Amino acid sequence: MTQQTPETPHWSEQIVTLAEYPEKLAIVKLPPGAEVPRWAESSSLFSVTATAYETSLICAGRSVPTKTPSIHPLKAFRVVGRIEEGTVGVLAALLTPLAEAGIAAYPFTTYETDWVMVRVVDVEKAAEAWRGRGHTVMAAVPITKGETKSATRKTTDDKAGKTGKAGRTAKRQAVSKKGTGR
Repeated sequence: MTQQTPETPHWSEQIVTLAEYPEKLAIVKLPPGAEVPRWAESSSLFSVTATAYETSLICAGRSVPTKTPSIHPLKAFRVVGRIEEGTVGVLAALLTPLAEAGIAAYPFTTYETDWVMVRVVDVEKAAEAWRGRGHTVMAAVPITKGETKSATRKTTDDKAGKTGKAGRTAKRQAVSKKGTGR
């Protein structure tokens, strides 16, 4: 269990900036040990997960053959900035409002950050749920070399005014959140 310190916010106090990617994506199921098809590689977001039971891809929805098992169309949201290893509660802080709003979520983690995908029909509802918890949702822009600092986080115990967001502290303290996880 992670020890709470004055510098470490409780998971429910994690506030992040999310970048919404414009491309429509799909999660594709392939047989165990399958080769990655060429059609899957032409995407702004491409990920392969291989286990003894299946091979799953995240790729552009436009590329997926009709009879291939997939979940689509999806949109991806990236937590802006690098999440430090061992940070607790980022995904919980993002998934809890989606669950409360009845929105299916498809999260995944890369070395640098966390991502959450939602069905295209739920994009606006998801953005509203996140904004209601103090998160910022914006359109994705190309990543520059300078974007290597930690993810934008503002904590409710930031009494020194480091967030520059007056009034957020009281708003977040009034919201009760439950759950765990990154």
